[in-house]
Amino acid sequence: MFKKISLIFILAIALAAFLVLRPYIFKKTEAPLIVDRLPEADFLGRAYILDVARETSGMLFYHKVPFRDLFSYEFLLSQGKMYGLNLQNPAYLFANETGNWGAIIEVSDSSKILEGIERLRKFVDIKDTFMNNQKVFQIKKENGYLTYSNNYLFIYKGANFNAAFNRVTQAKYGDYSPAWKSFLTEKQFKDEKLVLYSNWRKLKENGVETAIFAHDSDSVSFSLLAYVRNKNPLNISMKKEGLNLKSGEFTNKMLNVHLDISKLRNSPEDPLYKWLVKIGKKVSFPTVGFLEAWEGDLSMRLGGYQLVKETYIESVLDDDFNISEVVKEKEVKIPGFSVLFSVNKNGRKLINQLLSKGILTKEDGLYRFLYSPQLKMRNTGDYFIFHSGQFTPKTESHGDNSGIWTQNGTKVEFSLDSVSKHEIFGNIYIPIDRILKRNRFL
Repeated sequence: MFKKISLIFILAIALAAFLVLRPYIFKKTEAPLIVDRLPEADFLGRAYILDVARETSGMLFYHKVPFRDLFSYEFLLSQGKMYGLNLQNPAYLFANETGNWGAIIEVSDSSKILEGIERLRKFVDIKDTFMNNQKVFQIKKENGYLTYSNNYLFIYKGANFNAAFNRVTQAKYGDYSPAWKSFLTEKQFKDEKLVLYSNWRKLKENGVETAIFAHDSDSVSFSLLAYVRNKNPLNISMKKEGLNLKSGEFTNKMLNVHLDISKLRNSPEDPLYKWLVKIGKKVSFPTVGFLEAWEGDLSMRLGGYQLVKETYIESVLDDDFNISEVVKEKEVKIPGFSVLFSVNKNGRKLINQLLSKGILTKEDGLYRFLYSPQLKMRNTGDYFIFHSGQFTPKTESHGDNSGIWTQNGTKVEFSLDSVSKHEIFGNIYIPIDRILKRNRFL
């Protein structure tokens, strides 16, 4: 009787344990999502390829770009369907400072992928291999790789394929990386169709917690909207206005800065302060002295040429063949160069420091910054102005923090739009016509 009761008791316990553990015993393992597979990297990106194609189509047709139909929304959609790619959902990009990069695209029908790879074989040499029982297509000449499964296509170029491949193929459900989690939950530019994100260690070393760039375009230009978030409070803010040099017709490089740096000046542990000092050391620039004297306004113009009168001595023969020296003048073309910056009571001390360091040199009453042309100097009390040419350049009051950089005819414009306690917003404007005509960015 006792044995019978014990057996019933054991069976009851076993049944209860089974009922409690049943959900775990028969739990179905969920397959990892695309986001679970994404490798960590210095730079991350999300692209809605079809939406970007739709946004840029007007620009491509406006400039009559050859083969523009190949980048159209309709063509890309048809190609995606033909080769089993779901281009309506985002593709994910990643890259490292070493130059390695990769992308993962969602697959809607993996049975069609091989047809696309076979078509690619007509143009490049592709070798087949197996890794962890998965087929990998290697393009040795380009150091590139392709592999796919039932829901993703993985593309990689670089020297660290194995680590990225293991992350992609051995991922577990819900285990996506901290960097990707931060990016994909980021509120800034969440509705933009092409976004680049970075929490690169070199940015962090300079106090930048996150940097994000988003694509924007119209028929004549391509823009990058920029956002930077600092870990610690920023010790700079934007001034309402300051003095600028007026831009001329031939200006090809320009910089206007109007910042309140009173907090930065007294914060030597600030990452920006340290970075400026580090950069200055490369050319023995007295950064600390500059920050003590500078009042946050800087305006610089480069471009075109100016005529200046230069004296020289010429030896001449008179009618009796006697040699005499005659002082003459001639007009000489020199590059257009002007720089203006605001100073406080330490301004003259700064000029002396620049002279002692050899950053600024003086000869015959004219000055030269390193390899600049010879310049005249004017001190108005609150400002120093250095300029080539005979006359002091015209100035104007303005509050823009902006610049222009021209390289081989391509003029890139950039601006600092706002600065708050922890955040900076800016814009980089790139004209398209010159790039398309030359088929080169720079």
